[in-house]
Amino acid sequence: MIRQVELVERVLAYDPDADEDLLNRAYVFSMKAHGAQKRASGDPYFSHPLEVAAILTGFKLDTATIATALLHDTIEDTVATYEQIERAFGPDIAKLVDGVTKLSRLEVQSERNKQAENFRKLLLAMSNDIRVLLVKLADRLHNMRTLHHIKEVEKRRRIALETMEIYAPLAERIGMQEIKDELEDLSFGVLHPEARDSIMGRLEYLRGTDSRFVERIVDHLKRTLANAGIEAWVSGREKRPVSIWRKMQTKNVAFEQLSDIVAFRIVVKDVETCYRTLGVVHASYPTVPGRFKDYISTPKPNGYRSIHTAVLGPEGHRIEVQIRTTEMHEVAEVGVAAHWSYKQGEIGAEGQQYRWLRELLEILEQAEDPEEFLEHTKLTMFQDQVFCFTPKGDLFSLPRGATPVDFAYAVHSDVGDTCVGAKVNGRLVPLRSELKNGDQVEILRSKTQTPSPTWEGFVVTGKARSRIRRFIRNQQRGEYAALGRQIAQKAFKEAGESFTEKAIEAALKALKMKAVEDVYVALGDGNLTDRAMLAAIFPGRNIEQQPGAEKVVPLARARARQAKGSGSPVSIRGLIPGMAVHFAGCCHPLPGDRIVGIVATGRGVTIHTIDCDTLEQFADNPDRWLDVSWDRESDGTDRFTGRINTVVNNEPGALSALTTVIARYGANINNLRITNRSGDFFEMALDLEVKDVKHLTNIIAALRASPVISSVERARG
Repeated sequence: MIRQVELVERVLAYDPDADEDLLNRAYVFSMKAHGAQKRASGDPYFSHPLEVAAILTGFKLDTATIATALLHDTIEDTVATYEQIERAFGPDIAKLVDGVTKLSRLEVQSERNKQAENFRKLLLAMSNDIRVLLVKLADRLHNMRTLHHIKEVEKRRRIALETMEIYAPLAERIGMQEIKDELEDLSFGVLHPEARDSIMGRLEYLRGTDSRFVERIVDHLKRTLANAGIEAWVSGREKRPVSIWRKMQTKNVAFEQLSDIVAFRIVVKDVETCYRTLGVVHASYPTVPGRFKDYISTPKPNGYRSIHTAVLGPEGHRIEVQIRTTEMHEVAEVGVAAHWSYKQGEIGAEGQQYRWLRELLEILEQAEDPEEFLEHTKLTMFQDQVFCFTPKGDLFSLPRGATPVDFAYAVHSDVGDTCVGAKVNGRLVPLRSELKNGDQVEILRSKTQTPSPTWEGFVVTGKARSRIRRFIRNQQRGEYAALGRQIAQKAFKEAGESFTEKAIEAALKALKMKAVEDVYVALGDGNLTDRAMLAAIFPGRNIEQQPGAEKVVPLARARARQAKGSGSPVSIRGLIPGMAVHFAGCCHPLPGDRIVGIVATGRGVTIHTIDCDTLEQFADNPDRWLDVSWDRESDGTDRFTGRINTVVNNEPGALSALTTVIARYGANINNLRITNRSGDFFEMALDLEVKDVKHLTNIIAALRASPVISSVERARG
């Protein structure tokens, strides 16, 4: 365990003006507060904050951050209070300590929900001061280094998974590559111990068979650059086991097939020399196609700048080469900690490289619950980047696989909400098109446009998905409320009572709801029956239906009465006799599809395909599900609507070819809508009257064989 004097000396070594008295007071306060507490390893608990502070001295952080590291567990794990720390160390350090403190006393429904709430608080705290995150990462790093002392295997796995999914990506986002690498490697050892041991064993074998391999390559590169008059520092470093494992997984190759296990770094004096060095390397060694990336002209979101290339280097070895300046190298290793600008308060939620932090805060506002926030946050942090430009030249980084809709939401939420089309490199493209590095994207907008629920099926950014989901929730709530009001009015009329909202308002407490609109929404989505509403409004009264009124059958009794033959005008088994049947417009079920029925009070039953995304909305209401199936004895005379989406070449005779194929297979077009058009193609949605899913599949296969039709898919949303 590092001693007090040694810790202070480390800070003074890189910051002679550091507040030595503050560090000593923080050391003593923390040691007294933790007292005789012990860690799982048996060591004094105080050793943990001391080691966290020591980790941060390695990144040359300011005195306030080191003091925060010493104090970071005092509020959570001791009797010390926020007020005590504020009196002893001032409001700034007190806020930093509070920001790092976990919500361990928060009562939540599940471990996952607790994780989401903790991360939510951390995000809000670090948006005000990024140093909160620096302390938190060092805290997590020391906990991971000592994780083996925890006896429960499941607890170790849970902590490692949380580290891999949340803290390592956060470290990468602020450029703390060294911490990110170690966090991932430690987590990898817990989550996949056999894979890590196997890779480590193979690396040891390679070192044993050719121990001077890296040294020889470094010497050869140095001589090549020196002959060209370039002064450079060259080094080689093995990639970490987790990085090698990921490459084996993504490329589906064996360890022996990987040829860039070692990365070589060339550090030079300035940007001009970087590009001169690149020219020398490419002139001296054959390049590997598709492996060149220029992060100097287009830096990563975390500020990382470097040139990456792969060549067939000395002795015919395929090697990866990274070229950067000394300043770039420092930022690449320690990220935000390479700058002292946080002393002037310049690092926060502002600035281009912290755009992602502002987007996480926007997601926080849009998400319905903590778990949804965590899901969207992982989407935002996890994926590889592509870089795209606006027509004015502004650069935006997006996850790989992003679409123009993701780009629109990255520019601004309002741009995403009003997006009607997009031009990529001057050409109109479908909104679901995948963007590529260097694309110039122009978003076409309309004030009357609103987010389409279908967008959720192809967007990849958390910000876009959370915004679309919020719009869908609000839209559905409005629809449910309108329907629920109609159900309530009908229920009052059938009971012989005059409809009044005051009567409903008086029963809110009995119904356990906050507003009349909540009652309407519950009625509309089937979570509240009209009988239950009337019973709460008129307690003690026997509400009788008026003669001739449609009787509402409680779902529990309805299931008990399910008949083998439905008696409905459509060939479906498992329905209640006389129940109204609707086919869902979201998935357009056809005979041959596996189906399920969803009961809604006052609306009968809606038939969905078993894989319809809409069913997720009813996952918590199993009483509303009906087990139904198509009648196998149907004679096939009924016609059903199936929807297809197709892209047709914009050329004479294309539409005629489309309709001819459909007519030849005995189907009828009852609706055709052009969803997008350009100089080269038309996108259309067609509703076809078909016998069953096999009939539709045959039509799709025939359309795909037509040379004028670019693509055809069955619509699922």
